[in-house]
Amino acid sequence: MSLRDIFDDNFRGNICIVKDNKVLYEKSGGFADLPNEIPNTPETRFASASAGKVFVAVGILQLVERGKLKLDDTLVGLLDIDLNDIDPEVTVEQLLTHTSGVPDYFDESVMDDYEELWTDYPNYKIRHNSDLLPLFIDKPMMYPRGTRFQYNNTGYVLLAMIIERVTGMYFDSYLKANIFDVCGMKSTGYYELDRLPAKCANNYIYCEDTKDYHTNIFSVDVKGTGAGGAFITVGDIISFWQGLIGGKLISREMLSRMFSRRSGDGADAEEGYYGYGVWIIANLKGQDYVYFQGCDPGVSFISEYNPNDGVISVLVSNFGDNVWSMMRRVRDTLYEN
Repeated sequence: MSLRDIFDDNFRGNICIVKDNKVLYEKSGGFADLPNEIPNTPETRFASASAGKVFVAVGILQLVERGKLKLDDTLVGLLDIDLNDIDPEVTVEQLLTHTSGVPDYFDESVMDDYEELWTDYPNYKIRHNSDLLPLFIDKPMMYPRGTRFQYNNTGYVLLAMIIERVTGMYFDSYLKANIFDVCGMKSTGYYELDRLPAKCANNYIYCEDTKDYHTNIFSVDVKGTGAGGAFITVGDIISFWQGLIGGKLISREMLSRMFSRRSGDGADAEEGYYGYGVWIIANLKGQDYVYFQGCDPGVSFISEYNPNDGVISVLVSNFGDNVWSMMRRVRDTLYEN
């Protein structure tokens, strides 16, 4: 079966798969602007939800390598805020690996829909990481630090705040200068929904009651934070992978640590383990597969690197199409290991 045969003709979004810098497959489908029927193109910028955590992780690891931070540094020594009941001895590494136990402002184990966050707290207030503090700072720890893995959005908001405290820059400005510009990711950035630049796709949610679509502008933070929300192009994500594995961003030794199984138990073989900002699928026949992903109302994203074959895949939809099932078919069709 060829790659062309495994993708739904009705897919709405962009796909790009490369191997050793050669494009194996590209596809653009659906509309960036549905009412005006403006199509998605390879240049379309897509929201990527939690995928942005990988950028924050790389930013932190850069600061570690530059001697500005240590992985065992603690919240009490890094952030000048009242932590209330949050354990001040939570470390940078525990935040990176989702083992910190800090209260998660969006606890996916008890909340089904990200939209629920904005019932009493307007999403348009979220323009900086600190704007999320009221959603978690008065809550208790979820579990004692370091005792288990549980995916945690607050942890990456705190990491972004650490970047800001250490560098004196807004986290997105730091990421632009030290990651996006370095990798030539000219279209990637953290944009406000009421100030979007050109070529950004709207994200659409299907409404069962009215049998039509509405945008997600009242469903997500108005601007991305450390937890996610970067706008990307598929080409920029390819460039990010190439820069990361090519040694432009962190050392090869640090990259090996980033791509190692550091938390999680692998009970769900498809979800796998967690490294630093990336998920890891165990591969008994060779090197593990590494991926990062994101899901918000109207947003679905996954990008994966197979180090055995040099294959990089990027799949993103602005209608929340199931990119995960398509990624499974890519593995079954393309991977030798």
